[in-house]
Amino acid sequence: MSALPGTTGRRRIYLMRHGHVDYFAKEVVDTGDPRLARLTEQGEEEASAAGDALSDVSFDLAICSGLLRSEQTAQIVLSYQRDRAPELESDPRFEELNSGTFIHFESREQLAATMSFQFENANAPGATFLEGGERFTDGLDRAVQAIKTLIARPGWSQALIVGHEGINRVILSWICNAELNATLAFEQDTGCINILDLDLVPSEKNDAVEIERKLIKSVNLTPLNYQKHGMNLRSFEAIFRQHDPIGDD
Repeated sequence: MSALPGTTGRRRIYLMRHGHVDYFAKEVVDTGDPRLARLTEQGEEEASAAGDALSDVSFDLAICSGLLRSEQTAQIVLSYQRDRAPELESDPRFEELNSGTFIHFESREQLAATMSFQFENANAPGATFLEGGERFTDGLDRAVQAIKTLIARPGWSQALIVGHEGINRVILSWICNAELNATLAFEQDTGCINILDLDLVPSEKNDAVEIERKLIKSVNLTPLNYQKHGMNLRSFEAIFRQHDPIGDD
């Protein structure tokens, strides 16, 4: 079994959130499709800072959600690898929680507040990410399935995964064996890095491996601003209050 040096069965996942994007860019608003959102200049700077911070980490695998903002972030991070970078893969199971339809609000403050409090009752039966959106439990199921598929793959000890705020929060709640309401506590600033270790043991049922314990080494590290100076807004507030969807005078 491939493992981190000095361990017998420990693998590490560097779980990132994509860099800053503009959800009110013309192509996103005109189409009503947030999947088209791409990195802003700030987002590229955040991804570059993360890439520089992780340049000495030799990734065996690199996976993004397949959405443009996730792919752009991953490609920038991999461009800083001192050793040969792995080929970037995509797995839609790491896509953001589906919000249903495009959200129209009268002001940026109203939108930011609505998004920021989506995780307040994530553990309630049938709770969805916005009205008509994906159930939190379904998002959890697909993310966990993706990680279990990943650990079943041989020949790696360190992997990069570039995901999104909501799905990352769900993964972090699972890693610490908490209920989904723990998603509320796990801020995910744009371009952040989480470092997660998984202790694996041979499965008693087959020739595969299974998770014995899950460990959090670091959460929400932002290499462009490690001390979070001036980052006083919640992560959803910071990204959704950047523009007013009804336009500025």
